[in-house]
Amino acid sequence: MDLDDRLIELSNRIKKQKTVTLTEEATKTAFVLPFLQALGYDVFNPLEVIPEFTADHGVKRGEKVDYAIKQDDNITIIIECKQVDADLIAKHSGQLFRYFSVTDARFGVLTDGIKYLFFSDLEKDNKMDDRPFFEFNLLEFDEGQVEQLKKFSKSSFDIDSIVATASDLKYNKALFTEFENEFKAPSDDFVKLFTGRVYDGRVTSQIKEKFTELVNRSFNDFVRAKLNDRLKSALDSSSSVPSINPNPSSVVESQDIESIETNSGIETTAEEIESHMIVRAICAEIIDSERIGVYTSILWFNLLTQIKSRQSNACHMGQFFDGMIFQYLKA
Repeated sequence: MDLDDRLIELSNRIKKQKTVTLTEEATKTAFVLPFLQALGYDVFNPLEVIPEFTADHGVKRGEKVDYAIKQDDNITIIIECKQVDADLIAKHSGQLFRYFSVTDARFGVLTDGIKYLFFSDLEKDNKMDDRPFFEFNLLEFDEGQVEQLKKFSKSSFDIDSIVATASDLKYNKALFTEFENEFKAPSDDFVKLFTGRVYDGRVTSQIKEKFTELVNRSFNDFVRAKLNDRLKSALDSSSSVPSINPNPSSVVESQDIESIETNSGIETTAEEIESHMIVRAICAEIIDSERIGVYTSILWFNLLTQIKSRQSNACHMGQFFDGMIFQYLKA
């Protein structure tokens, strides 16, 4: 079982057990230790995963951080755990900050067993940054994030490799958040920037108010237009009939919709086929669109992804879209 499969297994466990995992200790046992195991660490070896790690800091002695990971006799990662759904704000984890500066660790992790925030000292040597450079959510992750997480696994761990990409990851995340905020509600600076490019007059409070609405509307129109162009391109370029996977638990040879309907009496509507093509277009950036097929029955039209893992299993689209399977109830 590779890392992808272990993460999916742990994600499914969290969905079932989250509501009954109510304390920090329960979180560590049920979620954090299995996560470290998934990364290849021996959680039963105190020479490798050290629980309640103690490193005296100044006048504060005897303080502990929940776990420290040791490789080649060096502490490489320190981990501070909170209970499920705790507010993961770095400044609320004093031990993690203090221990970072008095150990050899280059990475600090703050977690509630579901979300994992990875910190380093990118801005100032030996002082942990206020913002994480990488975040991983066990209930919402994609292939690219798994690839980044693999760098922290025991077999692939390489400090230089992680640090080389950490800065880009950190600022890419920050920029993405800024774009998202501007999309929801353009800031004064954003409105001023684009107003100055298209309007030559004096920007009064009335003009500013007008252009705030215009910029917001135009920004949304631009995004919708780009999405529509992508969907149209996908629909126009697809001349093949969508493939069918009648058994979602395994990957089998595809059959066309007409063949399935002839043999089973199932009717697949044009709207359902178009829905399939739209999903293919949306998911094209995540996976090869040719791996997205359909599973149809008398009652349901399910859009599934035929993604071959190393175990040759197919996985549902929901592994990319928060557990949701695209289903269309047939009239």
